[in-house]
Order: sequence, then C-alpha cells, then structure tokens
Amino acid sequence: MPYFNWKGKNSYGDKRKGVIEAPNIEAARAHLKKIRITPSKLKEKPKDLFENIALFKPKVTPKDVVIFTRQLSTMIDAGLPLVQGLEILANQMENPTFKKILTQVRLDVEGGTTFADALKKHPKVFDSLFCNMVDAGEVGGILDTILARLSIFMEKSMTLKKRVKGAMIYPIICLCISIIILGIILLFVVPVFEKMFADFGAALPVPTQIVVNLSNFVQQNFLYGLFFIAFVIFAFRKYYSTEKGEKKIDAMVLELPIVGDLVRKVAVAKFTRTLGTMLKSGVPILESLSVVAKTSGNKVIEIAVNRTADAISEGRPIAEPLEETGVFPIMVVQMINVGEAVGALDAMLEKIADFYDEEVDQAVENLTAMIEPFMMVFLGGMIGGLVVAMYLPIFKMGEVVG
Repeated sequence: MPYFNWKGKNSYGDKRKGVIEAPNIEAARAHLKKIRITPSKLKEKPKDLFENIALFKPKVTPKDVVIFTRQLSTMIDAGLPLVQGLEILANQMENPTFKKILTQVRLDVEGGTTFADALKKHPKVFDSLFCNMVDAGEVGGILDTILARLSIFMEKSMTLKKRVKGAMIYPIICLCISIIILGIILLFVVPVFEKMFADFGAALPVPTQIVVNLSNFVQQNFLYGLFFIAFVIFAFRKYYSTEKGEKKIDAMVLELPIVGDLVRKVAVAKFTRTLGTMLKSGVPILESLSVVAKTSGNKVIEIAVNRTADAISEGRPIAEPLEETGVFPIMVVQMINVGEAVGALDAMLEKIADFYDEEVDQAVENLTAMIEPFMMVFLGGMIGGLVVAMYLPIFKMGEVVG
C-alpha cells in the first residue's frame, strides 16, 4: 500500500505532521478524521528508488526491537487494544524498514492472525524465542507481562554482548594498526634504506639483512599474499558452514586457555537466562530447550541441549543429562538439580544467569588487563626491532669513519 505525507491540526489546535499508510487518499483522509486530525495537506509520498534494494534498507537493530517491546507492553498494560498499539508504534517509528514490518504485522492481526503467527512471518527481526514467548503470553492472557519480561531479557542480552565485544575491540584494533604500520615500513621505508645501504659496499648486519629480505619478499608477493589471505578466509567460512566443521571449530574454541573459559561462561549465562525466562513465561520445557539450543551460538552446546531435551522426553530429570554432556560446570548442574527438586527451576536459572553475568564481567576485565601489556610489548618490540635493524649499518659506518 502507498504512504501519504500529511500536515494538519489535532482537536486541540496543535500542529501535527506524519506519514500514514492507506489503500488510497480517501482512506487516508478517513483515517485522519478518525483520529481527530484535520489535514491541511495530504499527498502521496514519492517512492524511494532504493526502497526495494536490500543493501540500501536500514537494518532493524536489537535496540529498535527492545524499545518497541517495552512500549507495546506499557500500552497493553494500560488497556489499549493490541491493534491500536501496533498502529501507534508503526506511525511513530523512524526506521522505515521496521515501520513497514510493524504495519504488516498490524494488518495480519486485523485480518484474524494471532500476534505470534504474524511475528513469525519476519524471522530476521523476531526470532523463535520472541515468537514462542508471545505465543505463550497470548494463550495465558498475560501478553503485557510477557512483553515486559522480553524487553528486560533482551536488554540484559545486549549488555552481555556489548561487554564481550568491548573486550575484543581493543586487541583487534591494535593488531590491525600493527599490521598496517609493518606493511608501510616494509613496502615504503625499508626500500629507501636499502638503496642507501647499497652505496656502502659492505655486508649488512644480520638483523638488517633479514629485514631487507623480508621487505623484498613482501614487495614481490604482496598481491599473492592478499589472494592467499582471501582464500584462507573463504575456506574457513566454507568449512565452518558444514555441520562437522562447525562442531570441530566450536569445540576447539571452548578448549582455548583463556578465550575458551570466557566463551563457556557467556554460553552458560545465555542458556540459563533464556531457559529461565521462557519457563517463567509458561513455555513448555521441551519447546524451550529446542529454542535455547538454536540460539546458543555454539554447536557443541547446541548438541548438548538437544541431547538433554531427548532425555527429558524419555522421562528423565534435566540435571542428569546436562551433567552427562560434560559441557556445563558441575555447580550449574547441581543448582539446576536443586531448583528442579523444589519446583523453582525458573527462579534458580535466573540466579545462575545473574551469577555468570558477574563472572563474564570479571573474565572480560581479566582478559583486558592481560592483553594491554602484551599488545604494548608486541608493538614496541616490533617497531623498535625494525628501527634498530635499519640503523645498525649507520652505527657501523660511524664506527668505521671514527
């Protein structure tokens, strides 16, 4: 349906403007009249040449979804009908991609589709966790409560992801800067020194000769090196896209000395937080485990959760198969066992998630504290070594002259 730009006044005489979606201009005018807007200007919005090209469409961010979820929860809690709430949020949405999605969801709900089924048509924005919890909220008549829990859950997940990304940004930036500096020195600086050294007519010191040879190698094979790096990245992604490759690489990541511990703690925090939120919202445990497995982010943990779900379907308690997988820490398994025994599994899972959130914070701080001096020594050693190697012949020439 086309969009219409409008300007006008509301029932209080205040000036307003906005964009509305309607089949035609008459329907748009009728809708404005319905919401007590007297339009002074109403015309169809010009079509964007790039609106159908995915590359130019703004993406829907997790923050957009969190804000939408919190606002819709507040509206429903205040007694506003779902369709009207969706319409208001769609009209005030600044992101055109999300605006279009919310409008389509509203139209589907108006047509008789459940809210959860309407959301499932947009899996890139609303994942299976979101849709399953909304479904449980609709069935239980507590949609406002479920949406509030979802917004809190997503905010905590975003915070956790930011912490981990923040810890990795510093070393990645330092590594990129060091590679760029090294490339500039080898491609442009060393050749200048090499020409100057050629006039000496004497053998170069060993460190200098090594740097000169490395510079010549880089100059001659620069393009081949770029193609090789591109090929390695492509081959890695291709192998990781296979089930066997993903399982093997994810298992290796979990076994790494420091990074593996951090990845495991993040996975446990995410697993317990997601499962606890879904169980508290009334989603059956087998369905919850299926969703948690898909959103785990690690193939080894996904397989472990699926095996646990299979064992539960056979009548076993959750703690026993979790312990048999060997993926989850003993403390986590024991706390889950206690929570299941006293009938408060969802509350126990949230306590575990809170504990591991703090553990992730500490692990990130430790990783950052360890990386900073290592990167300083690495950068200083690399640049200092190159500078010394380049100036050794000059020092040697000074001694000869002396």
